[in-house]
Amino acid sequence: MRKIILIILMLFCFIQTCIASQISYDKSDFAPVYTVINDAAYDIRYYSPNNFTGNQIKGYKAPVAYMTKEALSALAVAAEDLRQQGYRILIWDTYRPQKAVYNFVEWINNPSDSGDKTFYPNLKKSDLLKGNYIAEKSGHTRGSTVDLTIIKKDGSYVDMGGTFDLFSEISHPDYKKLTKTQKKNRKILHDAMIKAGFKGIDSEWWHFTLENEPYPDTYFDFDVE
Repeated sequence: MRKIILIILMLFCFIQTCIASQISYDKSDFAPVYTVINDAAYDIRYYSPNNFTGNQIKGYKAPVAYMTKEALSALAVAAEDLRQQGYRILIWDTYRPQKAVYNFVEWINNPSDSGDKTFYPNLKKSDLLKGNYIAEKSGHTRGSTVDLTIIKKDGSYVDMGGTFDLFSEISHPDYKKLTKTQKKNRKILHDAMIKAGFKGIDSEWWHFTLENEPYPDTYFDFDVE
């Protein structure tokens, strides 16, 4: 009898997990960033080979940045804050299809493809998954996460002390060996995003997720096109 109860409980937990984490292809609550923020700049890395895999990523059929409408409204608030300080936002990634995440995992498990080692100079490729640098489920896939930096209004570079997707402690927001200017620049971006309702993570200074994201348990898989 106890075994039967245990099996029933295990099945119940499995079903609950499946329900809690859904895959959706419905993009009706998403919009491109350019429809709300008209001065944002873009360098959609996974549409090009300029990323750690060295290849264009599955699901990226156009260099367009999509977000949930709720997250995009919040990002517009941050963009206006930064605009008042003399900056524009430059976006590297926003919504990411689940098929793109699977593509990352496939690449990690392919021993014959080293990708672009400049993005992980001091790590083995296998460390990227084990060290939580790359996740099998990404917040980006829920549609309310953005990877971004700031640039000056004329488009010129702002020194943040490290580049996007550099898998290193240099990318930690509180990295101790930054210059005063680099610390200040990271703080400008961080403060604007936090005030607008986003939260950061402790491993990537460029990564922010809407605090009250509308789809916390849904992973989307429509193409970026």
